[in-house]
Amino acid sequence: MFKNLDTLLRGLAGREDRVAELQAVLTACQALGPDNGGQGEMEKTRCITDWLKACGVTDLTRLDAPDPRVPDGLRPNLVARVPGKSRRTLWLFGHTDVVPPGDRAAWSGDPWQVRREGDWLYGRGVEDNQQAIASMLLLAEELSARGVTPELSLSMVFMADEETGNAYGLRHVLETAPQLFAPGDLYIVPDAGGPKGEDMEVAEKGQLWVRVRTTGVQCHASTPQQGRNAFLAGAEMALAAHNGLRAAFDDANPLFTPPFSTFVPSKHEPNVPNINTVPGSDVFYIDCRLLPHVDPEAVLAKLRSTAAEVAARHRVRIEVESVQQQQATATPTVSPVVTALRAAVARIYGVEARPMGIGGGTVAALLRQRGLPAVVWSCIAGTCHQPDERSSITATLKDAQVFAHVLMNAAHV
Repeated sequence: MFKNLDTLLRGLAGREDRVAELQAVLTACQALGPDNGGQGEMEKTRCITDWLKACGVTDLTRLDAPDPRVPDGLRPNLVARVPGKSRRTLWLFGHTDVVPPGDRAAWSGDPWQVRREGDWLYGRGVEDNQQAIASMLLLAEELSARGVTPELSLSMVFMADEETGNAYGLRHVLETAPQLFAPGDLYIVPDAGGPKGEDMEVAEKGQLWVRVRTTGVQCHASTPQQGRNAFLAGAEMALAAHNGLRAAFDDANPLFTPPFSTFVPSKHEPNVPNINTVPGSDVFYIDCRLLPHVDPEAVLAKLRSTAAEVAARHRVRIEVESVQQQQATATPTVSPVVTALRAAVARIYGVEARPMGIGGGTVAALLRQRGLPAVVWSCIAGTCHQPDERSSITATLKDAQVFAHVLMNAAHV
């Protein structure tokens, strides 16, 4: 076992040019979902399939989601399996879709053409999530090239639609093929992390999105007394909700950053098109990220109580509606995947990975909701969605080495 691991680690250490080559191929596939103005992930998934077949991985399963908005009518989800000595499996997840480049003028070059500068590769998607995909593919290639049968089996999921909700991606996979996933397997989602490999996400806050609709009476702005200003009442409601919720739910949990629940007024819909009209309708939204013990129904009750007070002062109607809820999820820090990953990170990166919680949502939440112990980890620079997104070649190879360490050492954890 240790000889095979050392062989894998040595082989992965010298593949810098292979990383650059693979990233260039993946980036050229403009895998934008239809919600982002693109044609989907099919071209990129075909490139990944060809790569896997070329290095001898033939146990490939497609679990595509129908979507008439893309040319093929399908959003592709690919599951690739490398059998090990044990049926127990290490699962790795990478998403194939990317976000649009945004302002092209903010980029130093073509976002769809990889630029290499020393250890860094620049291009849309190179970090989010192609660094993970490259690490996964290089590990599979190395196993095949060295003729190594891993201690655990290896399953890799290349999924669509992570950037716009997962309905056509991992959520579809879990709903259509739940039999693939066993509670005793190990699940790693390399889609977030820190620049030294020190951040290991094991928990996510609950998510509650709320729509607040204020209805007043429209009138001319020169005679405001004839109307009831929905915008003014809505603005007071936004401030009252932000301050009141923070005061009412002020518990802290040091596992998370920030360590408390957050309540952020965010999106605001257009009301009237001209300056000299008092709006009779106003709509804004609140993004709530809740510590695991905070009941979203209690948050909604507090919001509705606040809304009644503000509405009475302004003689308007204020409606509070939940538009999305997602429960908080956590993987116990004593789980085998946490133990195995911490040992691997210590060996490869020389740092102590610290379990932590985040406020954002990842696909790990979908796994945890089904009782599957998932950890989110990778060593990344944190340039996702930015102009000049970048990825470290060294980190890509070391991440692959971390996965190899888990694959070869976690059979008895």
